[in-house]
Amino acid sequence: MSTSDAKRFDRLTSILIQLQSKRVVKAADIAERFQVSLRTVYRDIKALEQAGIPIYGEASKGYSIMEGYRLPPVMFSEEEAFSLLTAEKMMDRFADASSAKQFKAAMYKIRAVLRYKEKDRLEAVENSIKVLPNDYIPKTKDDLYIQRLLKTIADKQVIKIGYTKADAETYTNRTLEPIGIYYHGNYWYLVAFCRLRNDYRTFRTDRISYLNVTDEVFHASHPTLDSFINKLKKEKELEKVVIEVDTSILKYLGDQKYYLGFLNQEINGDITRMTYLTSSLENFARYFMMIGEFATIVEPQSLKDILVRNLKNIEKRLQCS
Repeated sequence: MSTSDAKRFDRLTSILIQLQSKRVVKAADIAERFQVSLRTVYRDIKALEQAGIPIYGEASKGYSIMEGYRLPPVMFSEEEAFSLLTAEKMMDRFADASSAKQFKAAMYKIRAVLRYKEKDRLEAVENSIKVLPNDYIPKTKDDLYIQRLLKTIADKQVIKIGYTKADAETYTNRTLEPIGIYYHGNYWYLVAFCRLRNDYRTFRTDRISYLNVTDEVFHASHPTLDSFINKLKKEKELEKVVIEVDTSILKYLGDQKYYLGFLNQEINGDITRMTYLTSSLENFARYFMMIGEFATIVEPQSLKDILVRNLKNIEKRLQCS
């Protein structure tokens, strides 16, 4: 078999797996995944049909495989197996206990279809991958309700939660129509339509004290999670901040700079210029006070004004103590 024939065979196998992953798969999605033309996709689909695969549908609408048709156990490549092992390690750090447990169960099934050679290789590197916790970031809560939320989203079930806001003082009971969840800045968030506020709201899942799933199914048509997140990005006002720091302290800044909107840095000898896009100058000012001994503000002036105000308040408190 020539190299081109082998490449096409691999693509045909992958397309067959992709067709089994969804009810309908568009030709454009296949073309984008494999970086081929639509004409090539049409030829590949025809080749699968000629091989006896029960595919039906139209190029303009999408393709489906007859329900009940299944491939024999899938053989994973070594690279795919390593990627899944890496994901398993990350699940322990970035998801809750329930999600990590379910992923481990899935991994047992995946390992079961690997050839002996791949099983041995996977076992050999398993202890060579670690995801260490950051001591400066709070430990993930054992139950973030991720699995239950995903089920209610799929079933369109109304839920009731107890929620504590960021000030740790305001507690409310909410009735929600869940839309989606996303991970950002070390936290999982739920996007839902809140019947108490009669509007869309975002809830940090680690602040949910209880979650009850009701028997009520909602039929309202809500925006997609992607459209909601894109809207948040557009509405969020970001301000550019440029500071210069002693190059010697870069190694101490760690990951915190990314939570503040870090964009890039230019090292020029002993001085490094760092650029941020921040959503809160107040928060950035507090951060800057920790490194202010080794840094200067280039812009904006409003950040300098906030720092001057904060330092005056500190001075007053020191004089009173």
